[in-house]
Amino acid sequence: MLNKENLYLSIMCLIFLLISSVLTLAQTESPQQVNVGLYLLNMGKFDVATGSFTADFYLSLKCPNNCSEPKFEFMNGRAATIDKEIDLPREKFYRIQANLNSPVDLKKFPFDSQEVQITLEDKEKTSRELQYVPLQKESGIDKSIVFTGWNIDGWRAEVKDHYYPVYDETYSQYVFTIDLSRIVLNSFLKTFLPVIFIMLIVLGSFIIDPDKVATRLTMTGSSLVAAVMFHVSISNQIPPVGYLTFADQFMVLTYFVLLLSFIINITLLELQERKHHELIEKIHRKTEFSMLIIVPLLYLVLFLFFL
Repeated sequence: MLNKENLYLSIMCLIFLLISSVLTLAQTESPQQVNVGLYLLNMGKFDVATGSFTADFYLSLKCPNNCSEPKFEFMNGRAATIDKEIDLPREKFYRIQANLNSPVDLKKFPFDSQEVQITLEDKEKTSRELQYVPLQKESGIDKSIVFTGWNIDGWRAEVKDHYYPVYDETYSQYVFTIDLSRIVLNSFLKTFLPVIFIMLIVLGSFIIDPDKVATRLTMTGSSLVAAVMFHVSISNQIPPVGYLTFADQFMVLTYFVLLLSFIINITLLELQERKHHELIEKIHRKTEFSMLIIVPLLYLVLFLFFL
């Protein structure tokens, strides 16, 4: 009887030890959860050429249990100053000023929109040891922020897994994104309005009688020079890129219209030298008002399907 009791107690002890070991292992393997909140106070000038900007913000880190001393870093820049304002076992609160940069996409310039990011990652702990969780209610952008030349369309906070294939390690990455877009009216007036007036002069030359074709050629040539110089000034506003921006596409269409105008006027000049007055008059009647319709339609298609 005693042996059976001892055997029963031994089995119960083994089961208890097994359950304790499993629970301990589960607690050991589960990553530490760190809740992250970011409140943006101010942003410095956004340099389109390099994608660099400065950010001043509050950063809060909260843990369900006691937080170990955070060792985070910014993956898209460096912090200029880090001031710890709250240091509690379960909460850390910082005021940070950082110099950061984000990738720039200028395909739709001057109507482009950009995503400015603040990217946070732990220096030592992988995603198996630490997982960031965004605190949406404690994140946001201060209403007093005015970003010159840009509209602030909103923000979002998310967590991604950043894998390093060289080290075969994955880290939890907190990403705070600010959505920016250019002021449409300002971009249109500065970029396209001068070219539109240039094209109006060119289209107006088609109304002039064909016997003044030399004057028409002079107007078209002057417009071409003005368009090229203006294109150069637009290109100087952005860094060299390996693709055509929307402004480049707009100017390519402008060059095509100017080339077409040159071809028509040179043809009229050649026919005038050969005394083909009937053919000259026929061409003039067909192009006098048709160009006023075709050219605006071409620009309309560009804006509708390529922007």
